[in-house]
Amino acid sequence: MFSNKNINAVSYGEVLFDVFGEEKKIGGAPLNLALRTASFGFPVAMISAIGNDEDGKVICDYVKDHQLDANGIITVADYNTGVVQVSLNERGSATYEIKFPSAWDFITINEETEKLVKNADVFFYGSLICRNEVSKNTLFQLLDSNPNMFKVFDVNLRKPHYNIEVLKQLMDKADFIKFNDEEILEIASELGFNSEDLEENIRFISNKTNTKSICVTLGKHGSILLWEGVMYRHGGYPVKVADTVGAGDSFLASLIAKLISDKNPDAALDFASAVGALVASYTGANPKLDNAEIEEFLKENV
Repeated sequence: MFSNKNINAVSYGEVLFDVFGEEKKIGGAPLNLALRTASFGFPVAMISAIGNDEDGKVICDYVKDHQLDANGIITVADYNTGVVQVSLNERGSATYEIKFPSAWDFITINEETEKLVKNADVFFYGSLICRNEVSKNTLFQLLDSNPNMFKVFDVNLRKPHYNIEVLKQLMDKADFIKFNDEEILEIASELGFNSEDLEENIRFISNKTNTKSICVTLGKHGSILLWEGVMYRHGGYPVKVADTVGAGDSFLASLIAKLISDKNPDAALDFASAVGALVASYTGANPKLDNAEIEEFLKENV
C-alpha cells in the first residue's frame, strides 16, 4: 500500500478524552494523526503531557498498545489530563468545549523529546497547543531544532484559543498546511485578502507564508491540494456519516503518508479521501481500518 515506510513521524500536541454525554473516547487531533499514521506501519512518536491521574494512565497504555512511541509523553503533577466536551448536531458535526488549563498546556522539552525530533522525517503540529505559553514555546523550540524534517501544520481554530499573530508564525514554520474551507477564508481575511475563490486564497497563503504545499478540506465536497505548484482536486466520497470527529485528522495523516512515501498527488488525495470518508462512517475519532477495507472501498467507488 506504501512504497516507502522508512519514515519516522512525530506528532506534537494535545492528548485527551473526548466526552460524548456519558461516553469517553481517547482523542486530540495530534494523537489522532499519530494513531492513523502508525496504523499504516510507519514508526510514530507522540510528544505531549498527561496528568498524574487515571485518565493519563489509560491514555499512556492506549498509546503503547497502538504501537506509538510514548517516551515523549511527560507527566505533569499539578494539572489533570485533558478533557473535551463534544456536542454533535443532527448531521454529526461536532462542537467542542475544551477544559483549560490541562496537562497538555505544559509540555516541556527533555532529552528524550529532543532525540525524537532530531530523528524525525515528518513533524505534525496544530494551533490549539499554542493556547498556553509553555507548550507554545516548546513547540517553537522543537520546530527550529531539526531543519530537515517535513513540518506539517494542522490548523484547528477553536475559539477563543487562537490569534492571527501566532497563526502567522505557525504557518511561516510549515512546509505543509492543512485548513478546512472556513479556516482558510477567515485567516486570509485577517491577513488582508478577501476573496471567495478557494484557489486564490490558497495561492495567497502560499505566497504570504512561503509554504509550497497546502490542502483545504471541503467536507462532503472533497478537497483541494496545492503540491509543487499544481492544484489537484477531489470530489470526496459519499458515506452515511456517524460523526465527523477525527475524519479530518485521518484524512491528513493518510494524505501525508502517501505524499511522502509515494509522491503521487492524485493517488494520495484519492486514498486520503477514502480513509476520511470511512472514519466519518464510524463513531469516534479512531476506528480501526485495515488495508483490505480501504482497498475494497476504493474499488467500489471507482
